[in-house]
Amino acid sequence: MYGALDIAKYVITKCTKDKHPISNLQLQKILYYIQRELLQQGLAGFSDDMEAWQFGPVAPAVYRQYCGFGAMPIRMQYNVKIEQDYVKLIVPIIERKRQLNPWDMVSDTHSVGKAWDIIYRNGLGDHQVIPKELIKNKG
Repeated sequence: MYGALDIAKYVITKCTKDKHPISNLQLQKILYYIQRELLQQGLAGFSDDMEAWQFGPVAPAVYRQYCGFGAMPIRMQYNVKIEQDYVKLIVPIIERKRQLNPWDMVSDTHSVGKAWDIIYRNGLGDHQVIPKELIKNKG
């Protein structure tokens, strides 16, 4: 299984090569969608836990790595080794979600009754882990 930072590097590289760079906020949301969709298929997107932060689900190690970019596009390329079977699963998610407005993705992940909302609880659960089973079942 991959770590969130490995998957983030793949996502950033793909988006940079496709001339569609993304921000750290978009990256976090795309990672969440990858995790959710793969969990719903009975797989794990990556090993790291995601936490409920103010602007939605966050993979903390990825946030720390890229927070210096602020809202600016992350234009980097990495040599990340990801198995082709895994790539086939995540590429459609990346290509579909990177087209969305980042704040629409925030609204989606913040929807009442979804995993982030259940854990965040108007700030009471700030920075608490969102269990993978909850991501799988509540989205």
